[in-house]
Amino acid sequence: MSQITVATMTWVRTPQEEALLRRALTSLAGCGLPVAVADSGISPDFLHFLERLPEFSVTVPADTGLVAQIKASFRTAAIRGSRYILYTEPDKEFFFERRLADFVEAVIDHPDAGVILAARSPESLLTFPPMQRYTEGVINHLCGELIGVECDYSYGPFLLNRTLLPFVDAMQPTLGWGWRHFIFRAAHRQGHRVLPVTGDYPCPDDQRTEDDGERAHRIRQLSENVLGLIR
Repeated sequence: MSQITVATMTWVRTPQEEALLRRALTSLAGCGLPVAVADSGISPDFLHFLERLPEFSVTVPADTGLVAQIKASFRTAAIRGSRYILYTEPDKEFFFERRLADFVEAVIDHPDAGVILAARSPESLLTFPPMQRYTEGVINHLCGELIGVECDYSYGPFLLNRTLLPFVDAMQPTLGWGWRHFIFRAAHRQGHRVLPVTGDYPCPDDQRTEDDGERAHRIRQLSENVLGLIR
């Protein structure tokens, strides 16, 4: 694990979300990896919580927006000099507690890969809400066609070889959530291998239903993902 530094971003919007992130990130802190977090700075109490977690380096970027936070987290993580940076969303409590240790072992088997994806098995995908399955199925199919590797590209966590960090710096703010697919295709176009580690990554029980707002979010996210892929 010494070859890996984690990069993530946090933006607390509700008390319920803050409680989840506190639990999940406490679990992440227990994994023994250095973690770089770019926080929105909205909640001073939450920012103080982050700064107290062991091995956490916390920054609040001057620019606002998702891509600005992603870039800031990767820049902070890069300071450690690790060969790989593990990007993850901050709410992956199940992944941190039960799958992270096994996933990072993929670096041992594929030390020269450009991107190593945590990819959901078909059975795991079935546990997610219908609109999410549909929109993520579309982008997964498009990625498979353009990158040449058919797998799940949408679960979230992935390992990035530090040689690809210049592409993170090159990302435009308008990419939104399409930044991930921008990176995946950039890696492929540069001749780097994009490899999946397929496993059991089920949907959390409290996220298995969706309302109209969440369905609209998934459609907007799909548009951003397509934009990232064709940029």
